[in-house]
Amino acid sequence: MALNAPTESVAPLAADEPDKDLPLRDDIRLLGRILGDTVREQEGEEVFELVEQIRRASIRFHRDNEVGARRELEATLDSLNADQTLSIVRAYSYFSHLANIAEDQHHIRRNRAHAIAGSASRPGSLAYAFQRTREMGVEPKALGEFFDRALVSPVLTAHPTEVRRQSTRTRELEIAELLDERDRAVDPAELVLIEEKLRRAILVLWRTNLLRQTRLKVIDEVANGLSYYGYTFFRELPRLYGSIEDKLEAIGGKARDTPIASFLRVGSWIGGDRDGNPFVTAGVLNEAMRLQSAQAIGHYLDELHELGAELSLASNLASMSPELTSLADTSDDSAAARRKEPYRRAITGMYSRLAKTARELDHVIALRQPIVDRAPYASAAEFSADLATIARSLRETNAGIVARGRLRTLQRAVDVFGFHLAPLDLRQNAKVHERTVAEIFAAVTPGFDYCALNEEERVALLRRELLSPRPLVSPFIAYGEETAGELELFRAARSIREKYGLGAIRASIISNTDSVSDMLELALLMKEVGLIDAAAGTTSLALVPLFETIQDLRACVGVMDRLLSIPEYRKLVDSQGGEQEVMLAYSDSNKDGGFVTSGWELYKAEIGLVEVFRRHGVRIRLFHGRGGSVGRGGGPSYEAILAQPGGAVQGQIRITEQGEIISSKYSNPDVGRRNLETLVSATLEATLLQDESPAPDPAFLETMDELSAAAFAAYRGLVYETDGFERYFWASTVITEIASLNIGSRPASRKKTTAIGDLRAIPWVFSWAQCRLMLPGWFGFGSAVKAYIDAHPKDGLEALKAMYVSWPFFRTLLSNMDMVLAKSSLAIASRYARLVEDVSLREKIFARISREWRDSVDALNAIMEQSKLLESNPLLDRSIRNRFPYLDPLNHVQVELLKLHRSRAASEKVLTGIQLTINGISAGLRNSG
Repeated sequence: MALNAPTESVAPLAADEPDKDLPLRDDIRLLGRILGDTVREQEGEEVFELVEQIRRASIRFHRDNEVGARRELEATLDSLNADQTLSIVRAYSYFSHLANIAEDQHHIRRNRAHAIAGSASRPGSLAYAFQRTREMGVEPKALGEFFDRALVSPVLTAHPTEVRRQSTRTRELEIAELLDERDRAVDPAELVLIEEKLRRAILVLWRTNLLRQTRLKVIDEVANGLSYYGYTFFRELPRLYGSIEDKLEAIGGKARDTPIASFLRVGSWIGGDRDGNPFVTAGVLNEAMRLQSAQAIGHYLDELHELGAELSLASNLASMSPELTSLADTSDDSAAARRKEPYRRAITGMYSRLAKTARELDHVIALRQPIVDRAPYASAAEFSADLATIARSLRETNAGIVARGRLRTLQRAVDVFGFHLAPLDLRQNAKVHERTVAEIFAAVTPGFDYCALNEEERVALLRRELLSPRPLVSPFIAYGEETAGELELFRAARSIREKYGLGAIRASIISNTDSVSDMLELALLMKEVGLIDAAAGTTSLALVPLFETIQDLRACVGVMDRLLSIPEYRKLVDSQGGEQEVMLAYSDSNKDGGFVTSGWELYKAEIGLVEVFRRHGVRIRLFHGRGGSVGRGGGPSYEAILAQPGGAVQGQIRITEQGEIISSKYSNPDVGRRNLETLVSATLEATLLQDESPAPDPAFLETMDELSAAAFAAYRGLVYETDGFERYFWASTVITEIASLNIGSRPASRKKTTAIGDLRAIPWVFSWAQCRLMLPGWFGFGSAVKAYIDAHPKDGLEALKAMYVSWPFFRTLLSNMDMVLAKSSLAIASRYARLVEDVSLREKIFARISREWRDSVDALNAIMEQSKLLESNPLLDRSIRNRFPYLDPLNHVQVELLKLHRSRAASEKVLTGIQLTINGISAGLRNSG
């Protein structure tokens, strides 16, 4: 699949490779040929030939680790001038993006083919979930009750691993649509026209900057997040709800009296997450919500306009309900042309009210000016009530099928998105809350040092103040910048809820929670700004602890047990319907203790939390802080949810969606629909079919404790206890250069140091992905398995094999590791290691990493009983294998550019080249951040 790919350059087809993949290979060849033609036409024959020369040498280097290929690559890359280098990097980067588009379209194509053929439903689909519940004897009533009380919430965050601009995403979506058109085309002339459109789109893409030219601000991140509503959420969420309702009606044999609850809601941190981001202020929070609201109401205005065009039903040809007639008569629409069109007159008045709402709520003028001037809607519920009046009239007058079209999707959209679009979570670090509370106490009692109190003294003081009616914060005291900012932001949150509805902000999350006092400090701050009513013992916002490090995960059960035993706090939980949300961090626990230990401690924490919440009679909702990469908790969502311990889901789950994963999941509406459906299906199965999955064998738990202890020692021994490892990491990865990318508003480190402990988990994982080691996704596993088998020489391996077969948690752990090890490359990583100038340090650490990598691969293959990585997942194996010839050159070029950038030969073009390689490698790996 070279650029302008000849057939023979395609990776050989395995003997058992099904013909169903032929369309994918055809699409990749077509896109590669058009991109190759574009490179030749725009950059010249010499650049095109260089692209091919580098590709061929890269294949030899990757396949055979051939010394001659390494020398040829280095010689070729050393001979390039800056312009040639940029052109080559762009060619390979764009090919990675185009290959992703082709793969996504192939998945859509295969899903369509299965639907047409009436194939058996597949795991992850709603059809499969409904089939499984039916097989297990789940009654239709129980299904309906599940949807009425469930909560499934993917939460978009601004964590910076998305390196693409919205401009390139738009062009890529256009290319995807053209491939879809080409699939359906039969006329040769139409095929020629589509290819011309593809050439035009790829040329525009080639001449569009891949990289942002300015650093993102928080509001830019908000705007990026909002784009996915236009791509996917506005269209696909209402359709998914309609599909679920139709299935429930088919199973139950009759229509439901009321729609199912809007249990699937997209959340957001963008504009409310201020942990380590000094640019998130009260002003930014207000503007983020204004932009969200404008997006939602703008969508409603567009849909209402289209609905008015559709509902041309005339009063002389059909009856209308009295409520509809009244709604039409109060619309102030006196146009003669609509005198006998009551639905249109009603919608004219509704449009006028909604346009006035947009103007007063969000300072946005509707593109289509209303015919009359009417009072704004006081709430989304009021607008929803008018839509319900139209729907009832249609149903009552034998036109119910009309109500099932655009009106049904608009009604659902309003119920899901309201006037706020998505609930914004607040998040701040526990240490900031501590300093804020300390300053407030010091202002009340000069000389008092809250920070000097021990935990018991803090809890006692905070409990007293939560019950006290006296205010601690005074408008006459000038607080420091940090404290004033925190108080101002909480006040803004209260104002936003009053203005946009209670669903606008629902939770305040405490990063690095490690004690009861962390939770009570937040409660006190919320009391001071009116978000908690101390006298009534009620809270407007949920208080959510976030447990991040290995130590915190081990302590979280005790913290929550004591917290729920405190009457003042328990009343707050009861005021939230007897539910408590707890967030668990996959990223920081991984950076702290490694992949195996992080996964195991998270699992054990969930088991302990479920039990302690059961004892206290409180419902738990777990919020999973997962990233895109395996090292940050990533991997297939379906398997991850089903691998949760019994009782951990209970119909309620929230999961962060971060960085490039948001784009890969939700840029394309068909792909987005499939991902949303997967979350719902997995939650349904994990909740209603949990009795089908027995608790793991106690022996498995003991084995995991042994594996985790050995893996933890190996990981900590390398990362935190090896002298010089920090220098090795900064020299052998692109961590320094990642900071120069305009991909986020937040600093890469919590402090201005090079310490691994201070580095954020995202750039830590992202850096290892770029150099193709993926170390956070596997390191320590080989040592752990070796130690376990040494300790159990007779049956150790067989015990691990049994765990893999019988235990979803362990199977998912190994499956994710299988994928990440397959994407790594010691041959390429060795070139990055040579960036470390200290030869002794380089050889010592790289040899250690290499040995652990080989041990991990051997251990994984032995337990999974496979002869090579991804043997059990041939589709992913082919995808990865076919990408390497186009991904590897980007790594080789990146190494050469890093050498230049870190020498006196550095230039703006060199840095741009590095940034482009980061973009291309990220696209080629697909889940690197």
